[in-house]
Amino acid sequence: MTDFIREGRLFRVTGFNPSHRQLYLTSEATLMDRTTTRVEVYIGHVELMFLKPYYGNGLHIRRATAAEFAVLGERHGIPAQDAAYTWMLERDGGSFVVGANPSWREAEYELMGDRTSLYDASEPWPPEFPVESGHVS
Repeated sequence: MTDFIREGRLFRVTGFNPSHRQLYLTSEATLMDRTTTRVEVYIGHVELMFLKPYYGNGLHIRRATAAEFAVLGERHGIPAQDAAYTWMLERDGGSFVVGANPSWREAEYELMGDRTSLYDASEPWPPEFPVESGHVS
């Protein structure tokens, strides 16, 4: 299993498209946390989410443990078959999303030029500048 860990960064919810059930979380390059990259996380096919607008200590996206899912399933009526698609967004399990496997992209902010998003469908992928990407499984 591959977790997504970017602790110590400020992430915020930057978009949710209800008609396509797409969630976007973004961390900008800031002097405050001494980062130089932009990081974007995308989760599609969202069925249910419990989010904070900001994550001041970063993200740690991982599959919910059996114990965590048991609590969430009972509390929110999540069907057992969705256990494999329940993602915790923080190390302590405070926020979660039920959806497809999260994916992420990260690039040096200065190299992005006029590009405003790493998930912009109107722009070519991969871009002409270096970028890292992956998914949580």
